[in-house]
Amino acid sequence: MTAEVAADLVDPAVHEQVMAEAERIKALGEGAERYARDEVNQPTINNWLEAMGISNPRWKDGEAPPAMAQVWTMYGLGGKPPADDPLHGMMRALTDAGFTAVLGTNCEQEYRRTLKVGERVRVTTALESVVGPKATGMGVGYFVTSRNTWYVDHADGTAEVVATMLFRVLKFVPRSREAAS
Repeated sequence: MTAEVAADLVDPAVHEQVMAEAERIKALGEGAERYARDEVNQPTINNWLEAMGISNPRWKDGEAPPAMAQVWTMYGLGGKPPADDPLHGMMRALTDAGFTAVLGTNCEQEYRRTLKVGERVRVTTALESVVGPKATGMGVGYFVTSRNTWYVDHADGTAEVVATMLFRVLKFVPRSREAAS
């Protein structure tokens, strides 16, 4: 987007500040590395299967469904992301710039293999892109895309990527009710 178009949607100084912070965070690369609190385990798999209404017997004997990759590294109740988390850092910067509303837009996941009971996964997060400002039906904002990568570390010191996820949200200034009608 050219500076002229951006100026029509967002104060140019605000846009410059947002994009500078995005570049700073992107330059840090993968951050916020965290290990799962627990190893992959059958009781958690069983609870997830029950919650999701899945009865496939394949998952009853030591393998976790691929869609559970994120489960192992979630913060848990009351958990807080670390200060170096790229996604949360960018979201804070946008909030500070006046973009206070959030709308999830899409998530693209790739599962390279199932996880096995006893493995401990870790995840890293990187800021992939910040695009905007964009005028949407919800308001003017920025699309923020982060990339999570889940790894299993092996005894020989190598790390295997087992899943990835691109997660995109719109961080925006809500349109007023009058403007929406």
